Amino acid sequence: MSKTKIEQIKSKITSETLHYIIRYSDYKQGTQRQDVAPPENFLQLSLLNYDKGKTFKPHKHIYKKNDGLTIAQESWIVLRGSVRAIFYDLDDSIIKETILNNLDCSVTLKGGHNYEILEDNTLIYEYKSGPYKGQALDKEFI
Repeated sequence: MSKTKIEQIKSKITSETLHYIIRYSDYKQGTQRQDVAPPENFLQLSLLNYDKGKTFKPHKHIYKKNDGLTIAQESWIVLRGSVRAIFYDLDDSIIKETILNNLDCSVTLKGGHNYEILEDNTLIYEYKSGPYKGQALDKEFI
């Protein structure tokens, strides 16, 4: 299975990766999820490719235990296809259901969310604030 080409731009001073470029034209079919940024970074990026019917457990992100002030925030950008987005209030009640189409974007700052893929080969950029230290320290299911 071929992966999407991801260009890493490295520092000439330290050789650490400073930037990434992911071109839509380089996307390779067949990969459901490809994490782009390593989990220790503050900005997490994954390229998602799911078929109709794929869904997730409704969840909300929780405050980080190390400081009690930082919470994971998440954004989806639909590149191709459509997604049903369900958004939850602070008390876990549904406050909005909507359809996201090509080039639509959702941003969750607080509260919960769930997504259901409505078309085969739906392609999404998923951004999250990190660092990611595992599901138990990141989210709580509704």
